Order: sequence, then C-alpha cells, then structure tokens
Amino acid sequence: MSAAHPRHAFLDHPGPIPFAHRGGADGPAGENTMSAFKIAVESGYRYLETDVHATADGVLLAFHDRRLQRVTDTRGRISMLTAAEVATARIGDEPIPTMAELLEAFPEARFNIDVKEPNAIAPLTALLRDADAVDRVCVSSFSDTRLGAMREAFGPELCTSAGPREAFRIWRASRKLRTGETPDAATLPHLAAACLQLPPALGRIVVVDERLLAAAHAAGLPVHVWTVNEAADMERLLDLGADGIMTDRLDTLKTVLTKRGTWP
Repeated sequence: MSAAHPRHAFLDHPGPIPFAHRGGADGPAGENTMSAFKIAVESGYRYLETDVHATADGVLLAFHDRRLQRVTDTRGRISMLTAAEVATARIGDEPIPTMAELLEAFPEARFNIDVKEPNAIAPLTALLRDADAVDRVCVSSFSDTRLGAMREAFGPELCTSAGPREAFRIWRASRKLRTGETPDAATLPHLAAACLQLPPALGRIVVVDERLLAAAHAAGLPVHVWTVNEAADMERLLDLGADGIMTDRLDTLKTVLTKRGTWP
C-alpha cells in the first residue's frame, strides 16, 4: 500500500478500497439511484462513487450526464432546469437523488464525488460545510480548474484526487523508471492531490502499471482504478498493488476481495 498514515480520514481503510461506481451501475436498480446506493451499502460497500450536477437554482443532483435523456424519461440539460422541473424525471420508477439526500441517508458511507460542471462548485462547497461532511468525501474532477476551486474553498482539509494535469505529471515521471525500480521521492512531482484515480489504459496507452504504481506510492499517493468490471482485470491490478477498485459490478469485486481475504 502507498502510505502507512493516510493524509485524510477518507483514505483510512484496511486493504484495497472497493468503490461502488455510480452506486453499482450494472445492478438491478440502475446507476445513481437511491436504491442502487442502498443495495451497495447493504452488500457491505462503505465507499460510494457518484457525480454531481447543479440545477439552475443550485440544487445538487447525483447524476453523471449533463443531460437527462440517457437514463431518465425526461429530456433537457440539468444546469438549465430548476430542481422542480428535474424532480419529475424518473430513472425507472425513481427520482434522481440529491447529494444532500445521499449524505443524510448513508451517514456511515464515504462518497467519492466527481464535480461535472462549474456551477456545482458553490453548492457542493456549501453542502459539505452544512452537512459537516468534509472528512467523508473525496472530490474528483476531469477539470483541474474545478478541482482548484474546491481546494481553494477548503484548503488541505479536503481530500481530492489528482486532476488530469497532475496525473499526467506522475505518469510521465513513471515512464523514466525501469520495471522494478524504486524511485527517489525527491525526484517526483509534488501534488496537491491526496490520491490518484485513473483508468487502466487510455486507448492503447497503458496508464496503470508497475512503474506508475511505484512512482505514485513513492510520492505517498494511493491509486484507485476505474472502471474495472472483469474479475481477471481486478486480480491483475490488485496484484500490481492498486489501492482501490471502482466497479459497476458489485458482486464481482466483492467475490474477488473475499477470496483474497481483503473484503472489509
């Protein structure tokens, strides 16, 4: 594992962290529904991954896409609709949960929250403060700018994953290593992030391998890999030393970790 003493309470977990990606997107309740998150928690998942968008009037929804139509019976861009308008949308027969509802419904869970749009920054900042939930979240984003705004709002007390530029800096440094080489931490980039959250590969480019993990761990950064749905891929990444797996297939990951003796 990457660090004996995690920088944030969010990362304090014995063994690899199992994340329920969008609550378990391959489950019977669909992605990012209250029922999906309930199933995940009842299955033993303590870490729940989700995304947030803000409505035109500033209500945070746990939802992946900018637009409603892929998974709901309604059309429209969330940022241009009011909360009342979005409240009519259904994923199956369920409304889209708000982030506030999830934090309240699962007080023992930890949430990995991907900030999808700039207009979600202020509502998320306010929610985390009002709910006293900073210690049980990790904020991620595909935007370095959005991550920078969240870090500026909270300072080092907020756990954040690396943005694209930060992740690239570590990956690029890892390309200079030989397989099996232990890097000198002093030669590695210093990041504001507390962890790396990466895909196994981008097209033909391998992202997470032995060298990347060696560099990240030398820098004190746990590595969480998304989105991994096949048991063989989970096993391979865990054997390499991955510190967490995000999956749509909750039963598959639970089975893999149980066989390895690392299910929480």
